[in-house]
Amino acid sequence: MAQYLLSVHTTEGETREPMTDGQMQEVMRKVGELEEEMKAAGAWVYGGRLHDTDTATVVRVDGGETLTTDGPFAEAKEHLGGFYIVNSEDIDEAISWASKTAACVGQPIEVRPFFEMPDAA
Repeated sequence: MAQYLLSVHTTEGETREPMTDGQMQEVMRKVGELEEEMKAAGAWVYGGRLHDTDTATVVRVDGGETLTTDGPFAEAKEHLGGFYIVNSEDIDEAISWASKTAACVGQPIEVRPFFEMPDAA
């Protein structure tokens, strides 16, 4: 069984109607149900939501010295907002989980397999 990253991307500056408390609770209910479904199916590995990009710190090492800068690594309009790691038999199963996730959160989901290291413990 392979592991896949289902990443949720947000678009900086994208204007969306703010959600009401009721709408937010409904989204959270749907996400909770999806996560329970993933767990029951044995697909769930991990999931998490990230803070906004203004909380990011980039760490570099140059000449043995650690340097830090504020903000995301790349200048981009789209940023990683959250993710799931799922176990799936194949890409089609991973896409099925991504489809359910996209329906819950209302954002596109990128699906990528993890690279499996040969002979890794």
